[in-house]
Amino acid sequence: MEGSATHCDVLVVGFGCAGATAAIEAAEAGASVVVLERAGAPGGSSALSGGELYLGGGTAVQRACGFADSADAMHAFLAAALGPHADEEKLRLYCDGSVEHFDWLVGHGVTFKPTLYDKPTWMPHTDDGLMWLGENSWPFTTMADPAPRGHRGPAPYYAGKVLMDALVAAASAAGAVTHTDTRATGLVVEDGVVVGVSARRFGADVDYRAARGVVLTTGGFVDNEAMLAEHAPSLLGHGKVSDGLDDGSGIAMALRVGAATRRMHAHETALTYLPALAVRGLVVDGLGQRFVNEDSYPGIVSHAAVAHRPAPYWVIVDQEGFDEVSERERWGVRPTCAAEDLDELGAELRMPEGALAATVAAYNRDAERGEDSWFHKDRRWLRPLRAPYAAIDVAAGFHPGDRESGANGNGVAGFTLGGLHTTPDGGVLAWSGAPVPGLYAAGRSTSGIHGDGYISGTSLGDGTFFGRRAGRSAAESRRAASHT
Repeated sequence: MEGSATHCDVLVVGFGCAGATAAIEAAEAGASVVVLERAGAPGGSSALSGGELYLGGGTAVQRACGFADSADAMHAFLAAALGPHADEEKLRLYCDGSVEHFDWLVGHGVTFKPTLYDKPTWMPHTDDGLMWLGENSWPFTTMADPAPRGHRGPAPYYAGKVLMDALVAAASAAGAVTHTDTRATGLVVEDGVVVGVSARRFGADVDYRAARGVVLTTGGFVDNEAMLAEHAPSLLGHGKVSDGLDDGSGIAMALRVGAATRRMHAHETALTYLPALAVRGLVVDGLGQRFVNEDSYPGIVSHAAVAHRPAPYWVIVDQEGFDEVSERERWGVRPTCAAEDLDELGAELRMPEGALAATVAAYNRDAERGEDSWFHKDRRWLRPLRAPYAAIDVAAGFHPGDRESGANGNGVAGFTLGGLHTTPDGGVLAWSGAPVPGLYAAGRSTSGIHGDGYISGTSLGDGTFFGRRAGRSAAESRRAASHT
């Protein structure tokens, strides 16, 4: 069987952002590289994402937009936002290396327009290259000087494909060879060393041997219901943020050869509410109570709702707030119901009598004083709400220009953050704490930098940064010739 195998120095399994950067670094280090992708083309969930890369410390785009930043300020924000229990060693490396990583990405064809999108949103409808991701909201403004760090390619809404097109081209230019429609089914181990993978391609068994190392970049496990039930049951019954192939296959292969995992319960959840409208009004739970500052990063609002408050969830705005948001920024969202009287609106939403009116009255008193004493929303967004009022059901969903295509489910979607336990250089660890010889991993198949928190851009940022380190580590490995 080995005689008919495809041989290379470094074998990368999965061609999303982590696989791309692993392949580039390994090839540029002089290794021969083969990348396996089970789909018909590279990209994975990375290509379908918003395309944000969380980068800071003083990148060229930040400086062009007039912002000073430092690795320490970036670390202070991320340590709080990604915690508790973020991986401190990886996080420190990530922040300290952020400017170099930005320059590396630009040097490999990734482009960022030097302009800022200065409004709350999930994804800008413009091609601006920089956006805020909660750094300018309380409590993070008390921890470090705020600076926007969401770097994204020149595309409206979903910019992930722009990023992946550049990285795929760079991997090809570096000499990496891609085998698509090839699904890895298991790791090949000889004398305790991972030396390759077995796979299926067009219904046939195929084998690959790697002289220096195998790098797993196969994504998370949100598409695997059994794994969710075992490790992250909070995601069961919700929508899935993925390309449909994040089934944990790489994690499962590694577990079969003794690999350890870390924080498999951790996950991100996202409500399909519109930040541009929410920041101009209130987000309330099913009891009509406000529970968060609406200018927070949308993922923080979503987690506060789904994990801690009773559904359903509503965005309450007035006519003035709704009219301030342009049609392109509304993503097709329309009010679910409207009323001149808050008690009438609350009754229609089946909230306790007087609850919504009391919530808005407390908010308006603070807004008139210019200080949100309950949740510390920035004064930029504080304004008393006046009749007529509208309520928007976040479970109805949204979609740029076509709300109906997003109107399904309960308005909650998510993905997993836990995965294989790795060293900062991508080595996969066994339960003993020792490395699994010959095996590396990066991206959402690992636990990465995250604890129980999440900020947009930290998946693509973490994946590309540690994908590079894993690819380089594998390329620099010198295994015995008997395992080639």
